[in-house]
Amino acid sequence: MKTDELKVANMKCNGCASTIIKELMKIDGVSEVTVDKENDTVVITHNEVERKVLTAALLHLGYPEATEKNGLLLQLKSMQSCVIGKINAN
Repeated sequence: MKTDELKVANMKCNGCASTIIKELMKIDGVSEVTVDKENDTVVITHNEVERKVLTAALLHLGYPEATEKNGLLLQLKSMQSCVIGKINAN
C-alpha cells in the first residue's frame, strides 16, 4: 500500500469532503480517503494508483491540486460538488 497527501483548492465544507471521499473511493485500488478541511489536504491510501489518476479525479470534481490555477469554472464546479455532498451526507 502507498499513501499520497495532496493539497487541494476550493475545499470549503463537509459537503466538499463527502464528495471527495465518495468519488475517490470509486477508483480501483483506492482503499482509504481522509480529508482535512482545515489544512486543505486529502490523504489517499491506495495500491499503486498513479498520482495523475488521483489528481485528474480531483480536478474533475473541481478540487485541483493547490499548485494549479483556479479559474471561475473550477470554483463553480466545486460549489456544485459541495451542494451535492451536503445532500448525500444527510
